[in-house]
Amino acid sequence: MRDRSNQKQIVEFKDVIKKYGQGEGQQLANDHVSFTIDEGEFVVILGQSGAGKSTVLNMLGGMDVPTSGTVEVAGEMVSSMNDKQLSKYRADVVGFIFQFYNLLPSLTAYENVALVKNIVKNAGDPEELLKSVGLEKHRNKFPAQMSGGEQQRVSIARALAKNPKIILGDEPTGALDSETGVIVLELLQKLCWEQHKTVILVTHNADIAKCADKVIRMKNGKVREIRLNESPVPVREVEW
Repeated sequence: MRDRSNQKQIVEFKDVIKKYGQGEGQQLANDHVSFTIDEGEFVVILGQSGAGKSTVLNMLGGMDVPTSGTVEVAGEMVSSMNDKQLSKYRADVVGFIFQFYNLLPSLTAYENVALVKNIVKNAGDPEELLKSVGLEKHRNKFPAQMSGGEQQRVSIARALAKNPKIILGDEPTGALDSETGVIVLELLQKLCWEQHKTVILVTHNADIAKCADKVIRMKNGKVREIRLNESPVPVREVEW
């Protein structure tokens, strides 16, 4: 059982409503969504397509803002920020991991990670970060020369290069085979358990929820259940 007695709150979603469109075509993506997340938690936001989980992720990442309600991350009221403040927030506070990696094809693994130095001050050392994800021998390879799992690990190294307060993953194993997905999930779980990083993943895969410290289950734009895992399962022990 993990000792989480000293963890402090880092995220608060409070009564968030998010609507898109106008008039009869208006869609309600998030309907009075509320939850909290502590530092160092491995959190899974679980739900099928259309559940509203990606909308939550976009607001956590500063890529969208609520129609009403508040979003607070690391003591900053993200829901009240203007465009300039949101840009700085995305650069300084959040690390993103996407389903399809979003690496620049004309840059090597090393260069894709080193690019972060152009965005934030005191960026991490690309060599050390690639080593931390087991890719130090692939530093000079281009994305097309790497497997999907290797590309995803480069994207994790890139996210870590900013030393973000939270890491957000949008179906980060969705494009990977099961064994490669296990490698990526194991790395993310270790980031929480060993380096106390806060990792928040959205997924439709209920098996991933077994590995999480906290599971936020969504359906039709609402939070249906928030469950704490007192004994989250190590990724390698899940039957995938």
